[in-house]
Amino acid sequence: MIKVLLCGSNGKMGQVLSQLISEDSDMTVAAGIDSSEKRQFNYPVFSSFEKCDVKADIIIDFSHHSITSSLIDYCMKTGTPAVICTTGLEDALIERINTASCQVPLFRSGNMSLGVNLLMDLSRKAAKILADAYDIEIIEKHHNRKVDAPSGTAYMIADAINDELDNSKEYNFGRYGRASKRQASEIGIHAIRGGTIVGEHTVIYAGSDEIIEIKHSAMSRKVFAVGALKAAKFLFNQENGLYNMDDVLK
Repeated sequence: MIKVLLCGSNGKMGQVLSQLISEDSDMTVAAGIDSSEKRQFNYPVFSSFEKCDVKADIIIDFSHHSITSSLIDYCMKTGTPAVICTTGLEDALIERINTASCQVPLFRSGNMSLGVNLLMDLSRKAAKILADAYDIEIIEKHHNRKVDAPSGTAYMIADAINDELDNSKEYNFGRYGRASKRQASEIGIHAIRGGTIVGEHTVIYAGSDEIIEIKHSAMSRKVFAVGALKAAKFLFNQENGLYNMDDVLK
């Protein structure tokens, strides 16, 4: 039985994960970390890692980037592996994760969906074939309460495409003004926020007289939770290192 410490346990993703784990015979939630300390399920909730006195086998993190640093401290202190699903991380935090992974198994991904990771693979293949003659634009849509923009997934897609093109492209985050003509070296990234949109990502390849689109739409948060549980089960038996969804899918 894998004992999970659920970071962000009272959030929407935390609640979905709590429900799915309760139905999984291989896992159980040992405790939660959440600023409110409100108990919505049958496990204790602590307001910080410092206050947590419950031992767990692995952490699943769907919280806020403001506590990622303390999460890393806890992982290094206790040797607890972590699946980090929180987005909006600054470069310094990403570097801390990379460094800490030398001492403890860590998993980080901007999107836990199997479908999104397939979209990334298809986008790489399309870029290799089309990039010389097609303009590439990425549009992401999320609910009106999402705080970071563009989404971590949009960055992941753009980075995957750019890596395929030997990092020859520059990112243009939206356009504004009269001197904003598109440059051939751009990948345009656009963020839309509204209503209760769970998550939608579209990659557009616009050529002469034709347009190709690759699109993924999440119908519920469950798709991300399922991916996180797969990642946790994968990471549980891994050696120190940094892992992502490519490792899980392989």
